[in-house]
Amino acid sequence: MSGLGEEVLTPAEVARLFRVDPKTVTRWAKQGRIPSFKTLGGQRRYYASEVRRLLDRR
Repeated sequence: MSGLGEEVLTPAEVARLFRVDPKTVTRWAKQGRIPSFKTLGGQRRYYASEVRRLLDRR
């Protein structure tokens, strides 16, 4: 599972990997399709390991 010090990605970086718009990635997160968390500043971030796992499933 995800832990401290793990690489995190922005919505734009995830969108580039999936070849979709960043708004699509945010929508997926809100729907629970991709795990995410919010920073103290309220920005959404994604654990790189989780993103890779989802990419491998495709």
